[in-house]
Parts: sequence; structure tokens; C-alpha cells
Amino acid sequence: MIKKAHLPQQFFFGAALSGPQTEGAWKQYGKLESVWDRWSQDDIDCFHNKVGSYVGNDMINRCEEDYQIFRSLGLTTARTSIQWTRLVDQNGALNRAGADLYHRMIATAKREGIDLFINLYHFDMPAYLLDRGGWENREVVEAFANYARLAFREFGHEVHCWFTFNEPIVEPENSYTKGLNIPFIRDFRRACAVQYHIALAHSLAAREFRLAKAAGLLQNDAKLGLVNNFAPPYTKSSPTDADLDAVRMVDGLHNRWWLDLVTRGSLPCDILDTLGKRGISLPIRPGDEELLSFGTVDWLGFNYYEPMRVQAPDNSIDDEGNPVFAKPYVWSKRKMNESRGWEIYPKGIYDFGMKIKRDYPGLEFFVSENGMGVENEDLFRDDEGLVQDDYRIAFIREHLFWIARAIDEGANCVGYHYWAVIDNWSWTNAFKNRYGIIGVDLAHNYERYEKKSAAWMRKLTATHVVE
Repeated sequence: MIKKAHLPQQFFFGAALSGPQTEGAWKQYGKLESVWDRWSQDDIDCFHNKVGSYVGNDMINRCEEDYQIFRSLGLTTARTSIQWTRLVDQNGALNRAGADLYHRMIATAKREGIDLFINLYHFDMPAYLLDRGGWENREVVEAFANYARLAFREFGHEVHCWFTFNEPIVEPENSYTKGLNIPFIRDFRRACAVQYHIALAHSLAAREFRLAKAAGLLQNDAKLGLVNNFAPPYTKSSPTDADLDAVRMVDGLHNRWWLDLVTRGSLPCDILDTLGKRGISLPIRPGDEELLSFGTVDWLGFNYYEPMRVQAPDNSIDDEGNPVFAKPYVWSKRKMNESRGWEIYPKGIYDFGMKIKRDYPGLEFFVSENGMGVENEDLFRDDEGLVQDDYRIAFIREHLFWIARAIDEGANCVGYHYWAVIDNWSWTNAFKNRYGIIGVDLAHNYERYEKKSAAWMRKLTATHVVE
């Protein structure tokens, strides 16, 4: 058992958050309706305690306080997102009220000593674009490129770290394969079209980034990245060839699809070949190969929560005719976060770092999300009211041990962002599971309060020693 580890002094610590989950003010500053706003209004019973997308955690009104909290914890960076629905109007033009709001928030972060990383898309598709087909429609891909162009030109001299997408695999998987989220589709072929178009949208945005930089509209040290929830795949200790092929496919669709795109400007040929053999064609147009080549980035954000454990499927198609490439494999030694239903496997963060070193040498990355959401945290309050979240401290510590080991063995990992530092709204789960080391009191106007892990974080960021 590792007892202590040292992280490099230049290794940065920060907060991970998003616009839709923190800002609130869902009808203010010219904001348009997002898919989450629509779902919240159409069927609020789908959301825990009937708390829909309109709440966030009131960060628009508390951003100065929140950035001060980050700094007090020793954090120097934070990644958030601007919202497509707040920056751009329905005609594709800049919404000045939204832009001015983000100017103020970026300036506030800078004044409080926080380097703000800006992401362009965090699942917040404008509802009117979903009505036009969403990511299935090539015109929406072009609309995203326009949004990116406006953002780079509007904030280019204020922001130096940009990201196109957060977790671009989530919508193909959750909204179009599993049918869990709006628009509730269960069609793998349509999911593949969505995934392809998101890859194309990223590449077009990356092209806009380069054009803006060449025109002197970005800072000289501006860099571009993509953030995905990469999940190292595992199977049985004595796998069959079919088990190994299941690993290949889930790794290819979930991980290598994006890794190849951002390092090579292309998609993995073996995955495209397998899809073609299963009768799945992508909506590729002449010239797309060149467009995808713009998709390379300067660095990568690695969100890590859980691994994937898979084995060969029982059938090649499901009851609805969708192709099946793998089925879950339950590891007998797994440890679970029962609140979230996710496996806790800190070594996965090391294994991914080694994969990057081996298969994508030279690629710089940081752990852009890692966190533990726990339900009913009030049960862990002591007599003085302090939430004794030792489970969260242990979670962060164990993951940082493996990050330190990966760095020692040559992985180019340069930082760590905890999700979400301050409790926030989390999609249909709303505030069911709390992730923060700073709590939010919903009964008292979103007041912030520290948990036990806050003091631990201060010591960590001051010393860079994990113990």
C-alpha cells in the first residue's frame, strides 16, 4: 500500500465545473432554451426532487465568492463552459448581454487569481437546433463552428486555454444508444451518425481556433484541447478471442475514436471497418477527411470516474435490431460507490496514462474531472455540523497516488481538476449526489460551507505531497 507520493511543483490543481450546472439565471441575459430546459419544463418528474435545469448553484450571482473559495483552497485554475444558448441568438449572431456576462465572470476569475479554462459545449444543445435534428443534421455542425468562431473572437485576448467539447461520447451513448436522455432514441446507427458529426464539429471548431490565432485574435500562448470521459477497458483474466474483440470495440468507440482524432486527425480504421461490415455507414461527405485533419489539439482533458469491464456478448444484435459488440463483465473484486453505482478503481488512471505514453507519445494531458458523489451527506455531519467526508479524501488520495506513479513512469500528466469543488446541479440527479468539498445549502439561499475535505485539500495544494 502506497503511503506517500510527491507531485511536481509545476503540477496544477483546480476545479472542474460547467455553465449549465452552476450558472442558474436560465432565462436571463438573453439565454435561449436548451434541451435540458425543455425537458425540465415538459417532464419535471424525471428530475430528482423535481429540481430542473434552471437552478445551477447560483454561481452567476456568487462567482466572486466562489473564485475566492477556489483560491483559498490553493487552487489556481478552473475549467467551466460558456453556454451556446447564452452566447448566440437564434439567428447565429452574438448575444451581447450573454457575452458581457461572461466577460465579467472571466475578469472576476482573473482578479481573484484563477486561470479560467473555457469549454464550448457541455451537453447544452439549443432546443431550436434539436428541432432541426440536433447532431444528426450537418447544418448544426456548421452552427457549432459559427458559435466557436464567435467565442474565439470575443474572448480570445482574455482566455488562453480552450476546449471544444466535454465528454463528446455521452450524447451518442446516453441520448441515442440507450435512450436515457432527450431526445430518447435507441438506434445505434443514428448514434454513430451523431458521434461522427460531433467529431466533425470538433474539427471545424479547431479550424476556427487556428484561423483566429493566425489573425492575432487569440493570445500568443493560446492552446486548444478536448475533454472526454475516457474509461480504460478490462475483461476476464483468461479472455477468449471474442472477449478481446469486445475490448477492442468498446475501446475504439469510447476512447480511441477521440484519441486518434485529436492526435492524428483521423478516426480509427479498424473501428470504421468493423462498423462497415455490420452494415453501419457514416454520413461522410467528400472533403471530410481533410476537415477531420484539423481536429488535432495541443493537449487533452481526461475525465476519470470508472473503468469499463466487458466480455463477449451473447448475441450480435439486441431485441430492437441494434448491433451488440460487448456485454458487461462484473469483476469479483470491484469496489463500488453505491450512491452513484460506479466502480471505484484508482489504478485505471495510471493504466490510461501508460496507454497515452505508449500509443500517443508526446501527448500532454491533465485529469480534467475526478470526483465522488455521495447521497445523504448530512448523515456524515458531526456534532459541530462538519461533514466528515473521509470517503472523499480517500478517493482523491488514492487517485492522486496513481497519477504520481504514472508521472514517475513517464506519463505527461500536468494537472488535476476535482469535480466539482462546490456542490452543483447534476442533470436528472439534480442535487441527489453531492460531489463538493464545499457544500451548498439549498434551504438557505445556496450558502456555501466547508466539509472536512477542504482542509485536506489546502494541505495538498500547499505541499504537493499526497499522504
